[in-house]
Amino acid sequence: MDIIELARELGKAIQQEQAFINMRVACQQSDEDEELQNMIGEFNLKRMAINNEVQKEDRSEETLKKYNDELRAIYAEIMQNPHMAAYNEAKNELDALVQRVTNIITMSADGEDPDSCDCDSCGCTGSCASCGGGCH
Repeated sequence: MDIIELARELGKAIQQEQAFINMRVACQQSDEDEELQNMIGEFNLKRMAINNEVQKEDRSEETLKKYNDELRAIYAEIMQNPHMAAYNEAKNELDALVQRVTNIITMSADGEDPDSCDCDSCGCTGSCASCGGGCH
């Protein structure tokens, strides 16, 4: 088996992980939440209004402030939605898993021992530039 086939197998294994499954379920629930989708649509429209106002030569700082305040309020509502909260939590878990896998691959490519270069427990980013030592 070549390295690309192994990468594809790894991709399949990630899709079997509970973190991936949780992410897909949370995404679907968010997509099916009509109230949440309406708020996201409103957020996007408000963001477009801000962009349009910024591009005007005679833009109004008062209007921009009003739009920004409204945008922040909509964002706060979106983030309080239970489906969005579940989505964010599931996404963070999946991102952490993928980052852990990426760190192992990167460290292995740098010559570390693949069996011991897991930095999940030490909070290592894989970059020695930001490291306090003790990981590897």
